[in-house]
Amino acid sequence: MRNYREFLAEVLISEEQLHKRIVELGEQLSSDYQSSDRLVLVCILRGGVVFLTDLMRQISVPHAIEFMAVESYGSGARETSGHIRISHDLNTDIRGCDVILVEDIVDSGRTLASVLELLSTRKPRSLQVCTLLDKATRREVEVPVKYVGFTIPNKFVFGYGLDLDDLYRNLPFVGVVDEIKYKTG
Repeated sequence: MRNYREFLAEVLISEEQLHKRIVELGEQLSSDYQSSDRLVLVCILRGGVVFLTDLMRQISVPHAIEFMAVESYGSGARETSGHIRISHDLNTDIRGCDVILVEDIVDSGRTLASVLELLSTRKPRSLQVCTLLDKATRREVEVPVKYVGFTIPNKFVFGYGLDLDDLYRNLPFVGVVDEIKYKTG
């Protein structure tokens, strides 16, 4: 197994920056949902797990958590068509709930649009998106993203929940892949 330092181009977002911003998001969500009767955080597996666990500890209002595993299909690892398959669905009925969809990264918006469409058919009271990272310049489908941790440039990133060939999700920062070094290493 390769050491990530061999192909780390830069640390884009440090552990300290992540912590500070997640505290701010938690405070904002706590304020916005202080009168919610039933708040549910829905995490898209697997990338969103690290963000979810840190975020939920910063939310002071009672909330439930749920998980969905979504597979999208496209022409490559970094491209999606928006056609999705739910490999793990919610175990909870979200009808009448305030739902926050917790994502690791929003890129083209295709997969997110499909998931939002599906969840909206389940009649939640409200449905919002909270993403750690937003690659707004890559958006192909407009999706409403109310809560954004960081807007980032179009760079190939990993760490803090985002994988690189199913590895390195455990890193405490978001790093940029030097794609030339990664491919030749």
